[in-house]
Amino acid sequence: MKKITVSVCVVAVALAAIPAFASVPPEGKDDCLLYGKNCPNVLDSLPERIAKLNNEIAKGEKVYTSEELNKLKRKLKQDNETMRALQKPGK
Repeated sequence: MKKITVSVCVVAVALAAIPAFASVPPEGKDDCLLYGKNCPNVLDSLPERIAKLNNEIAKGEKVYTSEELNKLKRKLKQDNETMRALQKPGK
């Protein structure tokens, strides 16, 4: 009886861990930056977002497709333009 109880507990723990493994981004992609997914309550400042984009772009084609890299580069360009606009002295 004790062996059956232990076996049932082990199976229950194993099944409970499956969703945790499913939420790990594949190949180290940052879905939050790329698609706006899997990022509840993420509020990065503009400099932090630019740094994250640079880090993700540096991973290159080992992690991202060329389309995804282009999308990240466009986002980085937009964020850099926003940063420059915010740093301009007011009129």
